[in-house]
Amino acid sequence: MRFLLDTHLLLWAVEKPRRLSPTAHSLISDPLNVPLFSVASIWEVAIKTGRGHSDFIVPPLLLRETLLNSGYEELPILGKHAVAVDGLPFIHKDPFDRLMIAQATIEGITLLTVDATIARYPGPIRKV
Repeated sequence: MRFLLDTHLLLWAVEKPRRLSPTAHSLISDPLNVPLFSVASIWEVAIKTGRGHSDFIVPPLLLRETLLNSGYEELPILGKHAVAVDGLPFIHKDPFDRLMIAQATIEGITLLTVDATIARYPGPIRKV
């Protein structure tokens, strides 16, 4: 199964794996699964690290390299992803999360999240 991890899950997987739920840990570590990360997550980390957010302390370059070296695939942001954001209901305000929801929908992959608000969107989203 291919799945996209939201930014918090990515950060936990790299920095604080003990925070992952057993389900998230199992999905990420299963060699039959292919975890993906969005360029939107790297962009989000770059912005929020620069602003001094306490949850975002890993340098974006190190995060990206660690994810690629750990077998994650990088999902680029395409124009069709940006356009799809326009069709989403306005349940969540965060533009990075909205973009990842659109990416998962357009690409037909499941978005894994810890955010109950994101999980309210229709489509391929799973709260773990």
